[in-house]
Amino acid sequence: MQLLAGLTSPAPQAVPPALIAGVSTGRRGPASMMGTMAKQTLIPLTGAQYEISAGDYRATVTELGAGLRQLSYRGQPVISEYEPDELPPAAAGQLLAPWPNRVDGGRYSFGGLTCQLDLSEPANGNAIHGLTRWAGWQISENEPGRVLLRHLLHGRPGYPFCLDLEAEYRLSADGGLQVTITARNAGTRPAPYGTGSHPYLTAGTPAIDECELALPAARWLPADSRGIPAAAPEDVSGTPQDFRMARAIGATSLDHAFTGLGRDADGLAWARLTTAGRQVSFWAGQGYHWLQVFTGDALAAPHRRRALAVEPMTCPPNAFVTGLDLITLEPGAGVTHEWGIQVS
Repeated sequence: MQLLAGLTSPAPQAVPPALIAGVSTGRRGPASMMGTMAKQTLIPLTGAQYEISAGDYRATVTELGAGLRQLSYRGQPVISEYEPDELPPAAAGQLLAPWPNRVDGGRYSFGGLTCQLDLSEPANGNAIHGLTRWAGWQISENEPGRVLLRHLLHGRPGYPFCLDLEAEYRLSADGGLQVTITARNAGTRPAPYGTGSHPYLTAGTPAIDECELALPAARWLPADSRGIPAAAPEDVSGTPQDFRMARAIGATSLDHAFTGLGRDADGLAWARLTTAGRQVSFWAGQGYHWLQVFTGDALAAPHRRRALAVEPMTCPPNAFVTGLDLITLEPGAGVTHEWGIQVS
């Protein structure tokens, strides 16, 4: 899980005025700079906001990282939401590429290359959650119920590969939210790839302790204190991690990657968070072999155990090192993954 410094989310602050290059200020020359500026543009931290809707569903996607900032059903939040001028607390709603979760020490080998990523989780000495969540994504298409954003990830030290990435968010009145992530290798050499997303689900209760969880996972992955896998996946039978039959979360603490996912006839793996008045159902399509589930115990008081992170991942933590479920994209090749959320 991504933990922001101190894990606190201060109230959004006013954005300082910023003069944007290319914005006209009226008259030209020194006289135009006298007094107050003729035009100023204020930009929220998460950039442009793209709102979509269908039936009783509403969602907001951000230019920053193609993140899911809001999702509501009949006016009630379905995920942990945050303000336009607030950085996503604890990675809320972020899209993770070209890897989800952690890379031990940020160091890995691939295709005869030895690479060193920046340590974006310095407290634990790891590289975490990829390279695109703090990048600006370009709008490609925007309709009332759909938005498509694109980002070209150029090569850099630690990841000398080039990916063309697309993120589509679509709402339908009957089906709720569907998220489609596509990656194409735009470079000249094979590239390692994995993806994930980081929604925190809420069923409308003050704490998730009051909710029931159904999680179709037969195995869980033990990890050390730095979030790096410490053993092979283990059977959930007889452990606190077994939620194959829906039961109350209560005081159970989770921050684990799960696999061995049971699927329906359409190939979807469903996790469900339920209260007396609402059920939030999360589905992961084919290719998402893992779900990271986090009860938020390590978060600061405003967010601790308030929502449940259910994160679809194509590969487990440290896959760049171990190669487990890691995707190799050949030049010109692409891959697409889908997940979604429904409310009943």
